[in-house]
Amino acid sequence: MRNSRIAGVGHYVPENVVTNKDLEKLMDTSDEWIRERTGILERRYFQEGKDTTANMGAAAARKALEMADLQPGDIDMIVFATLSPDYVFPGSGVLLQRELGLKEIPALDVRNQCSGFIYALSVGDQFIKTGMYNNVLVVGSEIHSSGLDFSTRGRGVSVIFGDGAGAVVLVPSESNDRGILSTHLHADGEFAEELAVLDPGSNKKERLTHEMIDSGSIYPHMNGNMVFKHAVTRFPEVIEEALNKNGYKPEDIDLLVPHQANLRITSYIQQKMGLPAEKVMSNIQKYGNTTAASVPIALSEAYQEGRIKEGDLVCLAAFGSGFTWGSALIRW
Repeated sequence: MRNSRIAGVGHYVPENVVTNKDLEKLMDTSDEWIRERTGILERRYFQEGKDTTANMGAAAARKALEMADLQPGDIDMIVFATLSPDYVFPGSGVLLQRELGLKEIPALDVRNQCSGFIYALSVGDQFIKTGMYNNVLVVGSEIHSSGLDFSTRGRGVSVIFGDGAGAVVLVPSESNDRGILSTHLHADGEFAEELAVLDPGSNKKERLTHEMIDSGSIYPHMNGNMVFKHAVTRFPEVIEEALNKNGYKPEDIDLLVPHQANLRITSYIQQKMGLPAEKVMSNIQKYGNTTAASVPIALSEAYQEGRIKEGDLVCLAAFGSGFTWGSALIRW
């Protein structure tokens, strides 16, 4: 069974930079409070009429295609990860397909939130492994800023999230010991409501009411302590799982690219795995948590910065709503 490899990677972030000082004007918070709890200094927000979840994904995809030396028409399948699609339905995968001028190829949407890109990458990897498709475009794109509660009530969540997109192009690997070595996916629905947007939902006869809006149930809810507790357990577990599967140890990792959830979580993972700072990619300071876009944006920036070289062992890992978590080990 053949491996897949990442032939191209790219990202796009909106031009609109929103600092912690900007958020101080909207809610009872402070730059110091945000930095201490999250490590975030600024984030990007989309521009209405210019940026959409689909076209941000397309912008990232075009960069990935250019790096891979492929044209949009060379793509056999799209796997699109997002929690913030442009419409309730259809999904953003078909809108991305339209943006790129593609016809009739399958477009699959993945709804696994912060773990969405890892799940999507695994899906694309399996299709290439089985020989069904050759070139798979995997995208993570999010617009959070239009769905946040910018009052003091919502500050614990709203200061964390930002908008952006990242993409990779998967192609068959010429070597069985290069490319995506393995992916590992997990979920535990027992904690589904600890990080969630509960309304509007199809389990109520009236999907959207004034009561929902007034209560704030249309906005993200997060039990921060619960999420932190599980994240710092599951992240190291799933990284170790990938390493053990392939006969490696933490010190063999050349670069760890974790989901950018919280700088404190990333620092804990770094210490737990015994990795020096230069082996852990972190850009949450600039972009906040971009959910499904987080890992591919960080991967793209790491590559641009020369932190990933041919032959490097790269580990991707994520944890988030669901709870869901996963990892991918890659020989670049």
